[in-house]
Amino acid sequence: MSSRPSWLKVRIPSGENFFEVRRILRSRKLNTICEDAMCPNIAECWGKHRTATFMILGDICTRACAFCAVTSGRPTEYDLAEPARVAAAIAELKLKHAVITSVDRDDLKDGGAMIFAETVREIRKLDENVKIELLTPDFQGSLESVKTIIDAGPDIFSHNIETIRRLYPTIRFKSDYTTSFGLLKAAKEMNREIFIKTGIMIGLGEEKEEIVDVMQHAVEAGVDILTIGQYLRPSAKHAEIKKYYHPDEFAELREVGRQLGIRWVFSGPLVRSSYHAEDVFDQMMNAG
Repeated sequence: MSSRPSWLKVRIPSGENFFEVRRILRSRKLNTICEDAMCPNIAECWGKHRTATFMILGDICTRACAFCAVTSGRPTEYDLAEPARVAAAIAELKLKHAVITSVDRDDLKDGGAMIFAETVREIRKLDENVKIELLTPDFQGSLESVKTIIDAGPDIFSHNIETIRRLYPTIRFKSDYTTSFGLLKAAKEMNREIFIKTGIMIGLGEEKEEIVDVMQHAVEAGVDILTIGQYLRPSAKHAEIKKYYHPDEFAELREVGRQLGIRWVFSGPLVRSSYHAEDVFDQMMNAG
């Protein structure tokens, strides 16, 4: 694949805010998907907006998806005090919109749902006005785990589809396309007041018609917010990039999604599921 195009260039992390965010996270012994997944937006999010996406339940994932830089293996961490530390960091950062995700924990009966739920409760104790967005794994299809989370009362339930159905066996081989959409649909049915969000990355060899299929399935599942971003290869051992999409193509996909009935589509080369999460939510709400 040719070298990365100009619209994918990003800043080097620097500045007082960046290092202050890192200090807060280190002092409370917290992980972030920003660091572990090698997010290209970390300089902007930490340095300009003082935001980070918290990754709970340790930093070792029980899966090994072909696109993801997070370390895979056998987790050892299960920290019951972690939810309170996350809440304290959110308060110290003065966040009004917090995004919490996790590694996959297939070794746990509930997939870690209880820790997600407890994190919501701890955040609410310190500030009941914080918008809470949970980006969860698929819990191996457990609707009981989803209910545990929905009952805790997050504002946004998010689970990423990641790619088209055809590529699941090679890109997301321990997951199931139908199961993932089933989780999103079930979450919406459990509480119609909760907003549902999902995201995909493109550039892995998908066809436009297959992207549109994902959008249509998102509509059927009750998805309110869809994010679309360019896949960037973390290392030579990960899946290859088949195509760099031009910003105009992302704009076209945004319009297709809106026309199909998705309430808000955030689409661009550097878009990630939690990128500008607060702004995306506000834009959707203001659009009516």
